[in-house]
Amino acid sequence: MIPNIPDYIIDFFDFIFFGFAFAAISSYIILAIISAFETVNYMKKNSFVNYTEILSSSISPSISIIAPAYNESLNIVENVRSLLSNHYVNYDVIIINDGSKDDSLEKLIEAYDLVKVDYLINNQIATKPLRKGVFKSTNPAFEKLIVVDKENGGKADALNFGLNISTNKYVACIDVDCLLLEDSLQKMIKPFLESTDEKVIAAGGVIRIANSCKIKDGKLLDINLPKNRIVRGQILEYLRAFLLGRMAWSKLNGLLVISGAFGLFDKKIALEVGGYDTKTVGEDMEIIVRMRRYMEEQKVKYRVAYIPDPLCWTEAPDSYKIFISQRNRWTRGTIETLKKHRKIGFNPKYNALGTLSYPYWFLFERLAPIFETLGLIYFLILIVTKNVVWDYAILFLVMAYLFTVLFSIITIIAEELTYHQYAKKGMGWQLIKTAFTEPILNHPFILYAALKGNFDYYFNKSIKWGEMTRKGMSNI
Repeated sequence: MIPNIPDYIIDFFDFIFFGFAFAAISSYIILAIISAFETVNYMKKNSFVNYTEILSSSISPSISIIAPAYNESLNIVENVRSLLSNHYVNYDVIIINDGSKDDSLEKLIEAYDLVKVDYLINNQIATKPLRKGVFKSTNPAFEKLIVVDKENGGKADALNFGLNISTNKYVACIDVDCLLLEDSLQKMIKPFLESTDEKVIAAGGVIRIANSCKIKDGKLLDINLPKNRIVRGQILEYLRAFLLGRMAWSKLNGLLVISGAFGLFDKKIALEVGGYDTKTVGEDMEIIVRMRRYMEEQKVKYRVAYIPDPLCWTEAPDSYKIFISQRNRWTRGTIETLKKHRKIGFNPKYNALGTLSYPYWFLFERLAPIFETLGLIYFLILIVTKNVVWDYAILFLVMAYLFTVLFSIITIIAEELTYHQYAKKGMGWQLIKTAFTEPILNHPFILYAALKGNFDYYFNKSIKWGEMTRKGMSNI
């Protein structure tokens, strides 16, 4: 016989789960409203900016593009060509060949006329040592290129080596297989130039998905929508996160993460905090939190900026296996970062960082998948014990689904009214159709990956980075 559940227990759990859902939905709406106003203000202000002045000025701040590479032989030559084609005056490109087992280095040497050189390296951060050394080109056309061949130490270790070897004031840390638009550096440096009463310590931009786009010689020639429904769902997910999320957090000075695909940093601050943490799989989030914590403890006014212009295109997972592996790693990285910096959580001494950003990430990023799973288990228990008020339950499920769809459609409209990257006829309607299927085809796997990430973090410490096999920009 199935025991009855007292009404007061049901009322208590109803309050907890529905209260959490209401709080999450309310936060999304508030962030979306703030983002909308900020995007409009940015576009009005940006319409008067002459990027040619930044481009052509010989006193533009110096920037090093640091790109770790591991077994990237298939596309390394084209990827480097893309990085070298940026329309900026004062920059160099540092490729860190992180102990690749393929012929990546040999292809670079041949394509760019590289020779080994003696190079001064300021070892402020401990890293894995050089393997074959540092290489420069004998061809003046590639004078901005520096290639480092070192022993394998992982992405964070490679980025730290780049921080050591760079002689420029700012560093743009990117994935080597990402496609930077030609005006990306002058747009990213703009917040650093505009800052007066507060120090900009880092800046991030919009990341778009390049699957099915036409790319040749490191240039984006044509934007297409992929047929793969997993990738289409990720396009909507990225649009929601960047258009209706991060713009608001930038306004609130509450950004806790800049995408590892492309971010610009004040090198001095990055070195002062010790560079990237090599013991976490979420090094991109962790260094931002650590830099922010450092500035708070030094009582220096600062901010982390965000650029809503599409600046970087990257390849997204196109299979559920790789998709789950990626999201598993993101979950473990979030857990590691929040745990390592738990001192700042709910702590008014850290201002918005402690009282707004950390609580939000803890509740709606760290705990959300756990709450959702417990809610599903609770719903099953109510079914088994025959305590479900079906009219109410069905209404709640339908409303939750429709909110997700509506939020995605609003995002698509925002994209159409602002940057309009998906301009071909019918693309908007295809994305709207995807908005109806994404909660069903993508979200269950995101939830599973988050739960697996929690399990792996606590019970399977042997898992580190996880699988992320890429096909390369020219093959997607």
